[in-house]
Amino acid sequence: MNTNEILFSLIIPSRGTRPVALEQAIVSVLKAADNAGLNHDQFEVLIGFDGQKGERVVTENNVYYYDLPEDKNWGNGIRNILLKRSKGEKVVFLDDDNELTSSAFQIYLQYFKAELIIARIDVSRAFACEYLPQDVPGRSLVRQGNIDPLCLCLSRELVVDRCGGWKSSGGYEADYLNMLKYYRRAKTVEVVTDIVGIYDSGQGLDKKGINFRQKQLFDSGKKSQVIH
Repeated sequence: MNTNEILFSLIIPSRGTRPVALEQAIVSVLKAADNAGLNHDQFEVLIGFDGQKGERVVTENNVYYYDLPEDKNWGNGIRNILLKRSKGEKVVFLDDDNELTSSAFQIYLQYFKAELIIARIDVSRAFACEYLPQDVPGRSLVRQGNIDPLCLCLSRELVVDRCGGWKSSGGYEADYLNMLKYYRRAKTVEVVTDIVGIYDSGQGLDKKGINFRQKQLFDSGKKSQVIH
């Protein structure tokens, strides 16, 4: 690990309709980096807006915003563009309505030599279970519905050089297909029980930014609405 180079690239596709949640997501990265003793030269945050000029909610010298052509493909094309522009030795995928935990980078640094780190995320805001992935005897952790890109920290060499980036094939299912490919081709995998992310932490923060699944939760009364 060379501390004079960029260690981590945070890849954030954004619809551009969640400025409050996006700010929360970026701030969570900055706080986690501070907790791990990282300086701003050691990580970068890349945000790609889907077909519009998005709001620059946090201005730091290592936070980069890109107004990209309309993709409307679940962030798949945007993730791949940002990966090509990234410079970090490791890649972390973070959606604009999720957060990193305050200890995320400490965990990533602890297992830095692994090409692929699989850690837990808190999904209690969205699903009946408390966290993913769930370890079921006889079944792979990397299975449909059991894992999210937020669970992963990967080497850029694995993702970009050996696996060709983030493929869009499969549409909504592309998350699983890409993660499965990375898992199968990783030379070293470290599975940890620490929680590195909070899924749907930004739900309801932006009136125009609620996705279909979140709207169903609000309409059913299962989640309290805190829309700004």
